[in-house]
Amino acid sequence: MSKKDAVAAELREIRDMIRDSYTGLTFEQLKKRLSFQVSDKTLKRRISSLLDLKEISQEGGQKQRIYKNESPVVLADMSFMLEEEGARFNEDRSLNLSGESRSLLAYFDIPARNRKAAGYNPDFLKSYTPNHTSYLTHQEKQLLATTGVTTHLLEPAGTYARQVLQRLLIDLSWNSSRLEGNTYSLLDTKRLIEQGSMMEGKSLVETTMILNHKDAIEFLVDGEDDIGFNSYTIKNLHAILSNNLLPAAASGRIRSHAVGIAQSTYKPIATTQQLEELFDLMLDKAEAIEDPFERSFFIMVHLPYLQPFDDVNKRVSRLAANIPLFKANLSPLTFVGVPKELYVKGLLAVYERNDIRLLKEIFMWAYQRSADSYAAIRQAVGEPDLFKQQQRAKINEIVRRVVIGAMGQKAASEAVIHAATALGSQKGQERFIEVVSTEILSLHDGNFARYRIRPSEFKAWKENWDRMPG
Repeated sequence: MSKKDAVAAELREIRDMIRDSYTGLTFEQLKKRLSFQVSDKTLKRRISSLLDLKEISQEGGQKQRIYKNESPVVLADMSFMLEEEGARFNEDRSLNLSGESRSLLAYFDIPARNRKAAGYNPDFLKSYTPNHTSYLTHQEKQLLATTGVTTHLLEPAGTYARQVLQRLLIDLSWNSSRLEGNTYSLLDTKRLIEQGSMMEGKSLVETTMILNHKDAIEFLVDGEDDIGFNSYTIKNLHAILSNNLLPAAASGRIRSHAVGIAQSTYKPIATTQQLEELFDLMLDKAEAIEDPFERSFFIMVHLPYLQPFDDVNKRVSRLAANIPLFKANLSPLTFVGVPKELYVKGLLAVYERNDIRLLKEIFMWAYQRSADSYAAIRQAVGEPDLFKQQQRAKINEIVRRVVIGAMGQKAASEAVIHAATALGSQKGQERFIEVVSTEILSLHDGNFARYRIRPSEFKAWKENWDRMPG
């Protein structure tokens, strides 16, 4: 690599590191996070270059200076605006984090070695009284109920989930796996789930993770009356999600040894007997909660906090959070667009401080976005998507290219990923891939003309798309 290319690579990493921090970074925080060694003098010169290019901005005096994203930080496609008042959830689904959550984000920018050690607090669970204690306010429950309503509320439990199962398998498998660091694209995930076609260059672990999600979702949807917050459901859910990823003896069993949490000071309980008792208590409380959204959020908080299994606890909690939604025929929670770093910090606040506020704001925002993506029957759709508006020409161009070229699914995935490289930041590329993939998957004979595609071109593409993976 030439010196010029090396400098460019360093500048990109510095820029992306700053952009990926929602609260900004000090000079020392930035230096510690970089993957390369650099002197203070050189790093200051790189930062100065980025400031001159208006790629980043700075706030504060010399001793307390923080480097931040130049433009407002974007959370998925929504503006991420930090307010001192309580969290607000707007018609355009933008999330304005509360001042308390903003403080939590800043706190967890501090390295774990400098944060206070924390152990499991049994009273956090034991003090919760179903239908008396409530993490969600009455107004929040009403908002979620209005957002998640479907036309199947009076039909047998699970009717809506079965109706949207094919889309649900792809959306939830991809987003939940993405939150674990899985690098499959949305199109790759669709091809894997529908055709069993593995993506070249992807690890067996990533492939197995997605297929396990598919099997686990089908287990929840097809299980009917047996599914609930009971030992059978949660242990078997874990066994399916961890299949071929953990030793067979560990799948579906309460762990018998201590575990640690990466980048956290939290140390979960290590005694099997205590774990089993608290596991049963957690499920009893969850099953007793009447409101489906409170049940959903309760398990998202307490299952990862307890860490009952060797691994895969977060995945279990994300799918288990959908159990009450499936049963009530509400829109599912698919975690569409939720940034991994923000989600992890929401959990860290629970682990180390028993503070649910950040995770609750993420849950509220994530559910509204997820429900909106399933709300074809709704008349009011809110404000247009800002990211899609800004990238409209590029999105239309690549969708048109895929169809006119009669690309199969593999070729289309590669073309979309290549087109995304034109966007600067990693977050922008990921969002572009998600949006374009969704547009392609949503094409049908009633909407293709908006991409300047002729009927004969759409027909040829559709036949090839359905017939060939590549």
